[in-house]
Amino acid sequence: MIRAYKFLMRPTVRQSQTLSEMLRDHCSLYNGALQERRDAYRHVSKTTVRYGQQSAQLKAVRAFDPERQGRWSFSSQQATLRRLDKAFAAFFRRVKAGEKPGYPRFRSVGRFDTVDFPKDGDGCRWDAAPHDPVTRVRFQGVGHVRVHQHRPVVGKVKTVSVKREGKRWYVILTAEQAQPKPLPATGSVAGIDMGLAHFLADSDGGFVLNPRHGRKAAAKLGAAQQALSRCKRGSKRRRKAVQVVARLHRKVRRQRLDHAHKTALDLIREHDVIAHEDLTIRNMSKAPTPKPVPGKPGAFLPNGASAKAGLNGSIADAGWGVFLAILNAKAESAGREVMAVDPRNTSRRCPECGHTAKENRPTQEKFHCQECGHQAHADTVGALNVLRAGLARREAQPA
Repeated sequence: MIRAYKFLMRPTVRQSQTLSEMLRDHCSLYNGALQERRDAYRHVSKTTVRYGQQSAQLKAVRAFDPERQGRWSFSSQQATLRRLDKAFAAFFRRVKAGEKPGYPRFRSVGRFDTVDFPKDGDGCRWDAAPHDPVTRVRFQGVGHVRVHQHRPVVGKVKTVSVKREGKRWYVILTAEQAQPKPLPATGSVAGIDMGLAHFLADSDGGFVLNPRHGRKAAAKLGAAQQALSRCKRGSKRRRKAVQVVARLHRKVRRQRLDHAHKTALDLIREHDVIAHEDLTIRNMSKAPTPKPVPGKPGAFLPNGASAKAGLNGSIADAGWGVFLAILNAKAESAGREVMAVDPRNTSRRCPECGHTAKENRPTQEKFHCQECGHQAHADTVGALNVLRAGLARREAQPA
């Protein structure tokens, strides 16, 4: 099993400057490699430049610019070129699939925030000073940087990455470790129904409130973004305003992640099998198609775009996709089983008699079966039907 660890680094002022220079030079390498690929393809010969060719040029590039490119790890520069190669591979994959391709773009220094080291010990060293009571990580050209290690790293460290988030620096490790022991069996199974009024409802009748972190921070974010819009481009005042907006967004993201981790952990500890709806969140949050007025170019009929925009914002604020990814990862570590089922009619089907009709759900919260009269909370009914579908699918799977 490969597990990632993220720790806050506490570099000195000089080390922070050097780390910023490392990001700047890797960004320059990325942009230069991208420009070379563009120029080669625009040539009459339509030449294709690949990773192997650009990697072979690194030695000459480092010799030509020893004060910048020559300072840093050769392997980390190869990883930067490999990142560009992956971007082009994803571009051509989308072109073949008929999707919106999105050609790889040049990166500004402010948006190039990560440098990867493919192997611990090659240009970097985790826990480089074992005799020191403080954990330190060493980077070529930077030195030994202090790390706030808030939990032990289990297994052998494979890769190391440096990431900048605002004014903070983080080190991200991937460690290879043995499969952990599964949690003791509880004999409990549960179905969950994701929603907006409640973050989720389970088949036992429980609810988890939707914290709505984005909505709570909307006033501060709006004021910060308004202040940003008044600043002159390129000014020092604008840079400070950008940092304020970014800090507020980071806070909301951390709050959302914290809530997702805690909710998923509670579910994993309490249940052996968890069934959830197989949600296509990207399709659920699409904007409605415009409705042109016949015979009037440029005129459109009402299509509910304003209301849908508010709904899309609430879906994004809930963070269902992040939560489900975390739930699956924790279930794999704990030896639990998580399965996705078809969400169609889960909140319209009566769990008592099986009658399915749109009229069974007269309001967002109320469920009233028109056939047998069963009444319950609509989200609880949805969770019960999700659980039954999950158990049926589990029994149908071959052993």
